[in-house]
Amino acid sequence: MAKSERHAFGLNNKEAWWADPLPDPENNGPDRVRWPIMGVVFLLPFLIPVTRSLAARPEVDAGVVLIGVLVYVYALCYLLFPFVFPRTLRVKLGFGAGMNLLGLGVVAATSASPFILLYGTAVMVFLTPAAWAVIVDLATLLIGALLLVAEGKFLDDYGDLITVGSVTLAMFFMANLIRAVRRLEVANKEIATLAVTNERQRVARDLHDLLGHSLTTITVKAGLARRVLESAGDIPRAVEEIREVESLTRSALSDVRATVSEYREVSLPAELAGARAALRAAEIDADLPHAVDNVRPEFQTTFGYVLREAVTNVLRHSGAKLVKVRLGDTWLEVEDDGTATGVVPGNGLRGLTERLDAVGGTLRASARPGGGLLVRAEVPLPEPRAAAPAVRAEPAGGLA
Repeated sequence: MAKSERHAFGLNNKEAWWADPLPDPENNGPDRVRWPIMGVVFLLPFLIPVTRSLAARPEVDAGVVLIGVLVYVYALCYLLFPFVFPRTLRVKLGFGAGMNLLGLGVVAATSASPFILLYGTAVMVFLTPAAWAVIVDLATLLIGALLLVAEGKFLDDYGDLITVGSVTLAMFFMANLIRAVRRLEVANKEIATLAVTNERQRVARDLHDLLGHSLTTITVKAGLARRVLESAGDIPRAVEEIREVESLTRSALSDVRATVSEYREVSLPAELAGARAALRAAEIDADLPHAVDNVRPEFQTTFGYVLREAVTNVLRHSGAKLVKVRLGDTWLEVEDDGTATGVVPGNGLRGLTERLDAVGGTLRASARPGGGLLVRAEVPLPEPRAAAPAVRAEPAGGLA
C-alpha cells in the first residue's frame, strides 16, 4: 500500500494540509439551530464586560459607536460561522481571516484581554484546511503580541496570549480528528456500496454461467426427445431424455439456491461429464479427456467455469460438428469446428476474464483459420521463492 493511501485520513501528506477537509459540507459543522444558543453562552464572558465598559463612558460619540459595532459584528460572525461551511474554500478563508482581523481590531480599540482572539482562531481551524488555519492563526497571535508590546501590556497579558495559542492548538487537533472520522464514515459508506455492487456482479455472473449452461442443455435434450417421438416414435428413449431433463431442472434449481447463498462450487470432473452429455444430446462429436489428474487442484474450479461457458457457447452459436478439449497442469483449451469467423465479447467471456484475473490467469479466444473458435485459459505458476543459502558448519574444534 502506498504511503498516501496509508495516511489518507491524517496530516501525513501535503494534500491533507491544503485540501478542503469536508467531504460533505452541507452536512458538516455545528448544528445551525442549536449553535446560536450555545454561541451566545460562550460569548457572554466577552460581551458583558465590554458592553459595561462602553456603557460606562460619559459620552456616546462616533468612536464609541464604532467600537460597539466592531464588538458585535465580531460576536455575530462567531454565531453565524456554521452557515459558512457549505461555501467555497475562498469564501471560508476570507470569512475566517476577516474574523481574526475583527478580533485584533477589538483588542486594539478596547484594550481588552487578548483572550478574545480565541473566537476567531477557533473558527479558522474548523472552517479551513490545516495549512491555512496554521498560517492565519499564527499571524493573528503574532500581531496580537505586537499590539500588547505597543500598549506596554505584554508582560501583564502574555499569559492570556499563551492560553489562546494552547487552546487553539488543542482545537486544531480536535477539528482534524473530527474530519478524519467524517472521512472514514464516507469511506465506509463507499465500501458498503462497493460490497453490494460486487455481490450483485457475483450473483449475476454465477447465474449467467449456471442458467446459460443448464437451460441450453435442457433445451437440447427436450428437442432431442421431440425429434425421437416425431421421427421414430421411440417412446422409451424419449422418456429417458425427459427424465434427464427433469434431473437437470432439479439440479439447476439446487444450484441457483446455492449460488444465492454462495455455497456452490464447480467441479471440473462434473463439468466434463455434463459437457459430454450435452454435446451427445446435440449430436456433436466430443473429444474430451477421461480424467483431470494432470490439472493442478487449485485451478480445477476456475477451469470448470471456463469449460462450462465454452461448451454452452458451442451449443448455442457455433453450428459445430466436433469439439475438442485439452487439459494441462495450468491450462485448458476448448476448440470447435463451427462457423464462427470472429470473437464477439459478451457477458460470458467477460465473466470468465474476471474469474481468471482473480487468480492471476489469462483468457484468450480466437477464430480458427477454417472456422470455429479456440478458447484457451492459462494460469501461470507462482515464481518459486529463492532458497536460503546453506551455511556450512565447521567442527567445534576448528580445522584439523
